[in-house]
Amino acid sequence: MTPKKESIRIRTRYAPSPTGPMHVGGVRTALFNYLFAKKNNGDFILRVEDTDKERSKKEWENQLLKALDWFGLKWNEGPMFSDQKEIDFGSHYLGEYSPYRQSERGEVYKKYLEKLIKEENAYYCFCSKEDVESQKQYLMSIGEPPIYLGKCRNLSKEQVEEFKKQKKECVIRFRTPENIKIKFNDLIRGGIEIDSGTMGDFVIAKDMDNPLYNFTCAVDDAEMKISHVIRGEDHISNTPKQILLLRAMGFEEPQYAHLPLILNEQRKKLSKRDGKTSVDEYINEGYLKEALINFIVLLGWNPGDNREIFSLNQLIEEFSLEKIQKAGAVFNVEKLDWINGLYLRKKTIKELTMLCIPYLNNFIEKTSMETFKIKETGEEISIEWLEKIISLYQERLKKLSEISEFIDLFLIKELNYSKELLKWKEMNDSQIIQSLEISLMVLSQIENFTSENIQKELFKEAEKMANKGNLLWPLRVALTGKNSSAPPFQIAELLGKEKTIQRIKKAITIIEHE
Repeated sequence: MTPKKESIRIRTRYAPSPTGPMHVGGVRTALFNYLFAKKNNGDFILRVEDTDKERSKKEWENQLLKALDWFGLKWNEGPMFSDQKEIDFGSHYLGEYSPYRQSERGEVYKKYLEKLIKEENAYYCFCSKEDVESQKQYLMSIGEPPIYLGKCRNLSKEQVEEFKKQKKECVIRFRTPENIKIKFNDLIRGGIEIDSGTMGDFVIAKDMDNPLYNFTCAVDDAEMKISHVIRGEDHISNTPKQILLLRAMGFEEPQYAHLPLILNEQRKKLSKRDGKTSVDEYINEGYLKEALINFIVLLGWNPGDNREIFSLNQLIEEFSLEKIQKAGAVFNVEKLDWINGLYLRKKTIKELTMLCIPYLNNFIEKTSMETFKIKETGEEISIEWLEKIISLYQERLKKLSEISEFIDLFLIKELNYSKELLKWKEMNDSQIIQSLEISLMVLSQIENFTSENIQKELFKEAEKMANKGNLLWPLRVALTGKNSSAPPFQIAELLGKEKTIQRIKKAITIIEHE
């Protein structure tokens, strides 16, 4: 009887470098690794790759980890949060393979560097940077791959020691096997084959204390028992190098899956030149985490049908690597706006108001649990009044930061607009004044100042005109100072009768004096 093969525990990892703000591509990589692990009852590991000592910053580490936590992508192993929700970068880690910051794993890397050198799978290279660059330029000029030609490959131990005594600058190179094919099965792209002759002997460390990316990545994936490496397709060129390193150190390689690039609308790789690429920028603009997750997961993955709205738990159920496309995924902000708008409309008005309040700090300040003060006028307003105002625009909101542009008209003393905005089609100044005076007369006579009554009475007058816009457009602008807003009847009710009349009179003055 054939013994049953023991199943491998699924272990994925997200390994960001804390050298700048978290990119939307980084969130997608983390999300796909998280979903694949959870779908398969596995572990999602967070590892901070901070070997770039000059560019790695603690503030970027904080931002990366806080962003993952905000999205709800909880890691099974990695740096822990303290009670104050600040990142604890001390000795406290989750998981048995700590530490999870590469800057703290120096002794681990040194052990494997020594092993590779002892077994002659790596060697010291004393070639100057100028000589190496000159070699590369020559090879490119004759149409050959710009690889290191192996000048120091066969130095004797005595030569190496002599150069070290002379304190010659050196690096440590991996001895790439010659004339072999490195093959691996990409779970998204299928079989990939690389000729070792195109790689040459690549640098794996500047010295024993300064290992480089491909080496540290291979060591950590092996030591942390990573079963699946899911990352961007820009890492495909690194994969054969890491496979060779793993084999040389006596480890089995994980399975690899390389995600498609995220493209701009011109189908070029998304970069900072295309506008916002940092996830913090989208968070600060008022995109909800549910919407961002929903949008980001669709950058290269689809469920196989027309569904586009998923909760995180639903994504865990639905996700599979087989449904990831090979072609690049276009980052379409309009689609993000649409998805975010859907989620905003699902919020109760109380929930939405609480989400909007931080975006109104320039206009209001809190005075109690239920009241606010308008900064410009000193007027006190209630949370209920604010909810009514925000409810007017719930259907229009695409992101929370837009709310101040919509409702500032309620929170400022004076509107600022030109008399041209008051004009509907071919109306002249006298016609605009006449229209506003009709609105003023009608509204002054309404005692129960509700939007229903306002609309009813204004429509009586509007129907006498050739075009309703001749009455309603100047009124809308007079009350809002905008060419787009909620219906003027609802605006008037929330402004109140006194402010409504004041603003109509001000509009008449603008026409008369401009």
